[in-house]
Amino acid sequence: MKDIWSSMKNTVNRRSFVKNGLTAASIGFLTRSPSIQAQDESGGHITRGDAALLRFAAAAEIIETDFWVQYNELAGIPDDEVPGGSGNPAYTAALAMLDADMAQYVHDNTDDEFTHQNFLNAYLASKGAETVSLEPFRTLQGSTATGSSGKLRITNLMQLTLDTSWWTRYRSADNPDLDPTFTFPQAIPTLATGKHTAIPRTDDDTSDPNFLQAIANTAGFHFPTIEQGGNSLYPSMAQRASSVEVLRILISIGPTETMHFQTWADKAGNAPPLTAVDPVTKVSVTFPDLNSPPFGGPEFQTNLIMPEPCVFLNRKLPRCSIIRPTETKGIAMGVVNFLTAMGLFIGQSPAFFALLHDLAQDADQARRER
Repeated sequence: MKDIWSSMKNTVNRRSFVKNGLTAASIGFLTRSPSIQAQDESGGHITRGDAALLRFAAAAEIIETDFWVQYNELAGIPDDEVPGGSGNPAYTAALAMLDADMAQYVHDNTDDEFTHQNFLNAYLASKGAETVSLEPFRTLQGSTATGSSGKLRITNLMQLTLDTSWWTRYRSADNPDLDPTFTFPQAIPTLATGKHTAIPRTDDDTSDPNFLQAIANTAGFHFPTIEQGGNSLYPSMAQRASSVEVLRILISIGPTETMHFQTWADKAGNAPPLTAVDPVTKVSVTFPDLNSPPFGGPEFQTNLIMPEPCVFLNRKLPRCSIIRPTETKGIAMGVVNFLTAMGLFIGQSPAFFALLHDLAQDADQARRER
């Protein structure tokens, strides 16, 4: 990925995508904006760094919205708030095995992400700052199963490799901020290898109930895997904000990601134990009973959804129940790398990765101005 970024850096400038979603060839390079001095409600101003933080957050929310829309089309509640798709009854029923309210939760999470992306871009525009559009990268074919709108996507939900170590991280007294080399066990080890689909690719994927349940279980673990990333992103970026108003935005949106995370973490624990083999890729996945040996200990018990107190800031201080990690250094690039390793962007163009890397670099360079 570093090679892709290096090669694209010389030929693609993200400014050519940010405002209008046009290519560099069509409009030329845009110059880097100076610090923006528009007044906010607190009497401060939005700096270039603050704008970069919000732009990266907006890009992340656009990405989230794109894949949540795919879930909502197939297993949520398509309506005026979240239009598109018509539902897939078999997939919806499989997700309901995790909780009877899954369709409503999927709908509401999707609606939340729409509001986040729209607010962040509107706020940037109100300050005369550049906004973010990823529409030029809506090029990926999504599901063609019953219920899908069939429109092109930005993200790929059909080749996921999921890191479920967050499950044990939030049940552990260890904090990756203080010990970044500590390895937290995977809740679902087989999801961390191979490529797994979290939505039915075609109607063929709904013909085998066991495999369809494996797809729904994969989605059930993908939901909290994604939301725990936002759970850490916002407090990490907030530490770099200069404007009180920008700080207010980050610490107001962030807790909603935490609400999403805890909801989905609770539902993931209800995934029915099973083993299934993908009839297309031949990749196997096993969802164990997390409450039974060799799992079943405090690091896997499914009803332990409150963050276990852990070491924080200094090992000499008492343990504290917190969000983790919240280390701010390199947080934006870490999110890009995390999402890329997940397979969420399989099929995207080098220009897409160049844009994300540029946005992340700008956000990571932001510093609080005193």
